[in-house]
Amino acid sequence: MTRIAFSLIAAVLAFSASAVDLSDKQRAAIEERIQPAGEVCLEGDSSCGGGAVAAAGSGSRSGEDVYNAACMACHSTGAAGAPKLGDVAGWADRIAKGNDALYSSGINGIEGTGMMAKGGCMNCSDEEVTAAVDYMVAGSQ
Repeated sequence: MTRIAFSLIAAVLAFSASAVDLSDKQRAAIEERIQPAGEVCLEGDSSCGGGAVAAAGSGSRSGEDVYNAACMACHSTGAAGAPKLGDVAGWADRIAKGNDALYSSGINGIEGTGMMAKGGCMNCSDEEVTAAVDYMVAGSQ
């Protein structure tokens, strides 16, 4: 090994060793920045600390809240053929079927399509889903 290569390796090792010398405050700041943004909990999973149950029991969410949390992913982009919020023509035939049909589709999903039960929001109550349907219909007439 050449003298220059050895010197370069020694310098890199010395620099990396000094980078590890962080204060407790610096380490805490780094740990805070790299924390996960959230966690996934399945209903009935006791290891989640009751977060999903607490969210479901904390009172009804508005139709807009449920739309933003669960429906928006497909109904703002048209993914899987979902009618976009505000697309009057895309919603017209659906609205013509009546609220009961729309509520049933929202709560139970539509077999053979990308519309899954409750839009995948399994901790949403039926009332919250119907509120989200009402929100989308009101914004699409």
